[in-house]
Amino acid sequence: MTRLARPGGSPPTPRSVDVARLAGVSQKTVSRVLNDEPYVSADVRRRVLDAAEELGYRRNQAARALASGRTRSIGVVTLGSALYGPTSWLIGIERAVRKVGYTLRVATTIEGDPGGIASALASLLDQGVDGVVISEPIDEGVGIISVDVPVLVLGAPPTFAAPQVVTARVGAGRLARAATEHLLELGHATVHHLAGPQRWHSARDRLAGWREALRAHGADEPPVVEGDWSAASGYAAGRELAGDGTVTAVFAANDDMAIGLIRAQLEAGRRVPEDISVVGFDDIPVAAYVTPPLTTLRQPFDEVTRQGLALLVRVIEKPDVALPPAADQPVELVVRASTAPPPPRSIPGRGRRAVPHAHGDPDGQPAGSEALST
Repeated sequence: MTRLARPGGSPPTPRSVDVARLAGVSQKTVSRVLNDEPYVSADVRRRVLDAAEELGYRRNQAARALASGRTRSIGVVTLGSALYGPTSWLIGIERAVRKVGYTLRVATTIEGDPGGIASALASLLDQGVDGVVISEPIDEGVGIISVDVPVLVLGAPPTFAAPQVVTARVGAGRLARAATEHLLELGHATVHHLAGPQRWHSARDRLAGWREALRAHGADEPPVVEGDWSAASGYAAGRELAGDGTVTAVFAANDDMAIGLIRAQLEAGRRVPEDISVVGFDDIPVAAYVTPPLTTLRQPFDEVTRQGLALLVRVIEKPDVALPPAADQPVELVVRASTAPPPPRSIPGRGRRAVPHAHGDPDGQPAGSEALST
């Protein structure tokens, strides 16, 4: 891209009049396009946006805020965590905010701090954000929080009193049901659950989905083992379960715990999936490369945040317009080699038989993902 340069080599700062001149329109039209106002033809809008991109024009956000009463910024409250779920939500939010032409301001909370959400919100509101995204995964026992800007809730954090509250959820309960049903449909009599810490909303949802699937199939409900999301806690749970030969299927609330559990089972001499099948949750990047490759559930982080941010921006910019309902995302079960039918001895009334290979078809071709709309 060719840029004009001032004497001395520093590029000039482009102005809206430069965009108007290059696009062949008035400054008022440039303003209408950049403020996403109606009554501008598609051709004119494209010419203005192309000219702005070619010149590297950046709108004066401070002047725009004074004129419109909005800063075109969105704040997000999120747990300060390196765990895959919270990090993936934050990345998805950042991408979605950028795509809708807003800037992102982030305030983090610390697990175990009941006042953390209120403090984080106060910090964002002091910066003049037009809306707030709440991606706080832990129940800290706080009451109703009052804010004066629209709120997008990802998950199930505290109740908010706000001009508008938009909810976007991935449906962890639906995903957990799909994981449990996959194991039951393979022929396992029941499915054990390695749960996440129950202060986390997502861990509760996954526990509830597992329980609903067992009850719908008339299967026994084994005692729940609770971990802390880490592979170490999965390993400890795996050692605990390894001594019980009746355990043939486990649904773990995240992939890290599933991987730790598999390691403990293999060390105890139990084969995966021939003796015990394991399903994880999240489809972390390493899940396809562990031994055996892990059957797991994939969360549509980007799509949920994209839809949620679109609704939030609509509420911010057109508060009097009714919102359409958020669309449910399909449940995606990624079937790999960690699941198979139970061993013959665990199936009442059946003799010994060959156990099908867990990769998918009899020729060993790897199975892909299954999209299950519920």
